[in-house]
Amino acid sequence: MPYRRTGRSGLKLPALSLGLWHNFGPDRPVETQRAILRRAFDLGVTHFDLANNYGPPPGSAESALGEALKADFAPYRDELVISTKAGYLMWPGPYGEWGSRKSLLSSLDQSLSRMGLEYVDVFYSHRPDPKTPLEETMGALHTAVQQGKALYVGVSNYSPEQTREAARILAELGTPLLIHQPRYSMLDRRPETGGLLDALDELEVGSIAYSPLEQGLLTGRYLNGIPEDSRAASDSPFLNSDAVTEELVGKLRGLNEIAGSRGQSLAQLALAWVLRQGRVTSALVGASSPRQLEDSVAAIGNLDFDADELARIDKIVQG
Repeated sequence: MPYRRTGRSGLKLPALSLGLWHNFGPDRPVETQRAILRRAFDLGVTHFDLANNYGPPPGSAESALGEALKADFAPYRDELVISTKAGYLMWPGPYGEWGSRKSLLSSLDQSLSRMGLEYVDVFYSHRPDPKTPLEETMGALHTAVQQGKALYVGVSNYSPEQTREAARILAELGTPLLIHQPRYSMLDRRPETGGLLDALDELEVGSIAYSPLEQGLLTGRYLNGIPEDSRAASDSPFLNSDAVTEELVGKLRGLNEIAGSRGQSLAQLALAWVLRQGRVTSALVGASSPRQLEDSVAAIGNLDFDADELARIDKIVQG
C-alpha cells in the first residue's frame, strides 16, 4: 500500500482509505464488519473514516468501530488514523446539526464515547453552516485540537472560497487545515472544474475523495441496467433508478472496455483515475465484504494512465 503525505503536514495516508458510511450498523452481521476491518488493516488500509451520523441508525457505525477497536485493534491504535465529522443532522433539536461551537464539540464528545477513544486523528466540519460565522466553526475545530480530542482538523463539502477562508482563519489560530473531503469521481468532476483542487494545491492542503465509485455506478453492477438487489433499485436517497439512463449505461460500458484493456475492473479503473495525478491524497472506499475490499485495493497495482487513455475516458464521460 503506498502512503501519501497529506498536504504540507507530516501525516501520511494510505492511497485507499476505508469509509464506514454504509455496511456498519445493526443490520449487518458483526463478524462481517470485523472481518472487513481486519482485512483492511492487513492490506495497509490503516485509515478508517466515519461521521457522527453514519449508520443507519446515526451513531451505529462509530459504535461498531468502537467494539472492533476493543476486540481487535487495542494494541494497534498508534498504527491507525481514525477520522470523524459533525455537521449533518445527528439528533433532534437546535444543536443536533450544522456548525455551531455547541454542536461540533458536543458531537465530538459523543463520537469519542461511542468509539471508546480519547482522541480522533482528524475531526471535520462536515459541511459549511450558512448561519454560523466561519470563525466560530473553525474556532471549535481549533478547540478540539487544544483539548487533545483531535490531532488534526479538516473540512468537507466546502467551496474553494470557503476553504480558503477556513484555512486563513485556522492558520491565524495556529491549527493548520490538514485536509478537505470532497465528492469526486470520473462522473463528478466538480473539484476539478470548480477550482477546488487548484485551491488545495495553492494552500498545500490534502484531499480525500468520497464516492469515487459514484454510489456504486462505477462498480460494474449497472452495465446491463439496474440489478434488483442494487442501491438504485432500493429507496436509497443517494441513488435512484432515474439516474441509470440508457445514456449512462452506454458510458459505463465504454469505460468498462478501457478498464479491460488495462487489466482492471471498472471499479479499479475508477479508483486509479481519482488517484492518477497525485493531487488526491487518498480515495475512500466502502466494502460489504473482505473480498470486495480486496478488489478495490488491487487498483493500486496500476495507477498510471497514458494520454490516450485519459482522452478516451474524457470523450466517453463528457459525450
